[in-house]
Amino acid sequence: MSLLTITKLTASVGAEVTGLDPGRLGPGDPTGQAVLDALEDNGVLVFRGLRLAPEAQVDFCRLLGEVDHSADGHHPVAGIYPISLNPAKNSSAEILKATFDWHIDGCTPLDDECPQKATVLSAVRVAEWGGETEFANSYAAYDELTDEEKERFGSLRVVHSLEASQRRAHPDAGPEQVARWRSRRTHEHPLVWTHRSGRKSLVLGASADYVVGMDLDEGRALLQDLLERATGPDKVYSHEWSVGDTVIWDNRGVLHRAAPYDPASQREMLRTTVLGDEPIR
Repeated sequence: MSLLTITKLTASVGAEVTGLDPGRLGPGDPTGQAVLDALEDNGVLVFRGLRLAPEAQVDFCRLLGEVDHSADGHHPVAGIYPISLNPAKNSSAEILKATFDWHIDGCTPLDDECPQKATVLSAVRVAEWGGETEFANSYAAYDELTDEEKERFGSLRVVHSLEASQRRAHPDAGPEQVARWRSRRTHEHPLVWTHRSGRKSLVLGASADYVVGMDLDEGRALLQDLLERATGPDKVYSHEWSVGDTVIWDNRGVLHRAAPYDPASQREMLRTTVLGDEPIR
């Protein structure tokens, strides 16, 4: 088992981890549980200069849970999904432009799959400018609500859709594109996610379209206000990437987004996701 040293990066979210030797990890290694425990405590874990090979990244993720293979085919290594705006690297590059807005992965699945448990991202190429990945703690966003807000928001439900997130990224899309977005079913989630652990978090982000039973503009204004409160500058960890860095985040309790960068940039990240087993409820 690797001896890990964990150093907090901000009071709200993020910690740097040193001491991990991926070459010494094997099936059933207790380091996986240590990483999961640190993830629960910090939301985001940063491993600078780890330089995981794609195969090693997938093996590492297997220590954290079951690897998601739903997006296989974009990369030679199963379990790896390239994050790039270059269509030659990823044929879904246009959809990835929505990742410039705050979001939680898995709020609009094809069926009823649970949101991903964790996401692992490693840097292959970095942008000449911009391209940081920013994180905000949605557990902390709930904890900072007033008692009156917690009572009021506890019963609210929000409709999430692919269209909502893509509409923000592509405001000038034509009717055919909008129709394709609308072909993905919508999902209704509680605004407050009560986790098995007893912790509560806010389910916010680009996919959140409107509040059920509330005036459309009023509901969207509420969602925007909560998002701004959750992602204020003092509540965000922004990771400036170097080639070889690996970052893991708790997708169930952390909002994330990519900072803008040159669309022609060769920035490339390799993503592996760990399947979740906890529905939003």
